[in-house]
Amino acid sequence: MKKEHNKLWILFKSMFLLSACTFGGGFVIVSLMKKKYVEELKWLEEDEMLDVTAITQSVPGPLPVNASVIIGYRMFGVLGSLTAILGTILPPMMIISIISLFYEQFRTNIYIAAALQVMRAGVAAVIFDVVINLAGNVLKTRRSLYIIMMFTAFAATYLFEISAMLIILACLGIGLIDLAVTLKKGKGTVK
Repeated sequence: MKKEHNKLWILFKSMFLLSACTFGGGFVIVSLMKKKYVEELKWLEEDEMLDVTAITQSVPGPLPVNASVIIGYRMFGVLGSLTAILGTILPPMMIISIISLFYEQFRTNIYIAAALQVMRAGVAAVIFDVVINLAGNVLKTRRSLYIIMMFTAFAATYLFEISAMLIILACLGIGLIDLAVTLKKGKGTVK
């Protein structure tokens, strides 16, 4: 029992620190979660983290909270989910509460404005890292359908400005059709 409490504390502490030190939104924290839970703690496999990423992007709500629910539940059930959620939401709540008290001073302070501007470069680099890793994993599958879907989805968003929600739903539909065809052919295993 003590060992489980220790792991729950590690889960809470790591989610808290990731959430407190992550600027730039969900993709940034997912990359850091991958490093923490796949590479460092070895609680998840890389494929599981990719599944978590896909699921969290496909459901409503903040991506870090969605990822926390899944990772926490995967590790320790409902108690793990609650622990992970608490670790994820506390830092932004505390930071936003403090900022709201001093909003006028933050808004007009040239040093804070400059710091936020500089942080954008770091955020862009981390998001670029996530994109490269996710694209690399799609390419590793060597499935033509997935690779074509990836490039088509990119073109649809970048060139034609099609809504991400429509693209996600279209990819979900194509994936379900592919699964049905694969199972109907009797291959038995799905990559």
